[in-house]
Amino acid sequence: MTQLAEVAAASRQVAQTASRLGKIQELASCLRRLAPEEIPIAIAFLSGEVRQGRLGIADAALASVRERVPPVQPSLTLQDVDAAFSALAAMSGKGAGALRVERLAALFDRATAEEQDFLVRLIAGELRQGALKGLMLEAIAAAAAVPVAGVRRAAMSAGGLSEVARVALTEGAAGLARFSIRLMQPVLPMLSQPAQDTDEALERLGTAAFEWKLDGARVQVHKSGDEVRVYTRNLNDVTARVPEIVEIVRGSPRAALILDGEAIALKSDGSPHAFQTTMRRFGRQLEVDAMRGELPLSVFFFDCLLRDDEVLADHPARERFLALEDSLPAPIIIPRLVTAERAEAAQFFEEALQHGHEGVMAKTLDAPYEAGRRGASWLKVKRANTLDLVVLAAEWGHGRRRGRLSNLHLGARDPAGGGFVMLGKTFKGLTDEMLEWQTREFLKREVRRDHWTVHLRPEIVVEVAFNEVQESSQYPGGLALRFARVKAYRPDKRPEEADTLDAVRRIHKGKLASGPND
Repeated sequence: MTQLAEVAAASRQVAQTASRLGKIQELASCLRRLAPEEIPIAIAFLSGEVRQGRLGIADAALASVRERVPPVQPSLTLQDVDAAFSALAAMSGKGAGALRVERLAALFDRATAEEQDFLVRLIAGELRQGALKGLMLEAIAAAAAVPVAGVRRAAMSAGGLSEVARVALTEGAAGLARFSIRLMQPVLPMLSQPAQDTDEALERLGTAAFEWKLDGARVQVHKSGDEVRVYTRNLNDVTARVPEIVEIVRGSPRAALILDGEAIALKSDGSPHAFQTTMRRFGRQLEVDAMRGELPLSVFFFDCLLRDDEVLADHPARERFLALEDSLPAPIIIPRLVTAERAEAAQFFEEALQHGHEGVMAKTLDAPYEAGRRGASWLKVKRANTLDLVVLAAEWGHGRRRGRLSNLHLGARDPAGGGFVMLGKTFKGLTDEMLEWQTREFLKREVRRDHWTVHLRPEIVVEVAFNEVQESSQYPGGLALRFARVKAYRPDKRPEEADTLDAVRRIHKGKLASGPND
């Protein structure tokens, strides 16, 4: 039976390895040593995920168990940890919080120092080791000695990596051959890479299809005759919650479809509600009809992976776009412009912003649909909001950032109460030079520290880009920044010149719907 220590060591080595090939080789070596029943567990752990989803473990509980004295010799197996996670996830009701801490402490009592560090970061969702899904696909292929294209196609149709990895490692290419795109089996969504602006997108792609980028909920819709099913980007079935999407797709003349699109709640003037408002429809399982009346959903499709009896995922994007236009009415197809002209692309981007959307997607016309990959043939261009905030604390980094202060705690100025109010954390956007500089400067301003975090005098102002302000019960101001990343430090600004909590509230109010019938 494989010990957790082996996977933790592989994770550490992957994080410390700079080259993509080196990461793949390390992951593949670990995967080859697994028993069949251990493969799904290891795939999740090495991808920085917990199979059971959220475990209900608070930061304070993690901090408390981290103080346990670790044993010298490892004894935990992968299956021990997976079983413990299942038990934690199943706990509910009165006293569940205390019981979780007790069970978590029992798990940590058996974990070595390295295993404890691995478990804390895994549970907290901060296992940043560079083993993304695309990398894991290549590692599975290397471990099983099969073509990566076969693993990618199988993962696309299987809707995940765990079962594909098990089959690849135990049955090889012959086993993978039985996977194919099929109706009512959700497909991993293709993802995108960022570009600074439409000029960069054109430089990288040449002639491209530009589409409005909506800040809604990604949906994948399958149609077989009159049966229609709707899945989220996480492949959860939400058909019962979105009847208007079912009705729209059921009206297509095509006998069978697999569509990729975006569901979004729009105001009466056609501008979008905030992302959180749209997501209310996906979290509500009861009173769907009433919710539909209060907050109707629109849907816009941008890709077609299957039409009737023809699988299109491997076809060029231009063919998939034609299939989409041939299968659906124009009002529910995402606005699209095909151009190689910079001025046209820039104007299209501005039109998307004027309609209240995030920006645009730019897509290569000749590329296939790369399910589960952050492909270079899809680029996203967005205009981000920015705020000048104060660094309140920073957490020590992991992997290549070990020994340097990395994850920033960001605060807005509070004129009413005095001091600063935390709005979230970010480790994104930091160059190596920034990491070196901030570690040196932060330590000069240290006021106290715990195991992970150095708390600072609030003196350093940083310009932070973000997508949206959203409500959050996690932070004292009730608000948090979505997708925050460092744009630049502002040595020209004093802390008293930082943006205020009132400014953040105004941004949130501007995005928040004042009512479902606006």
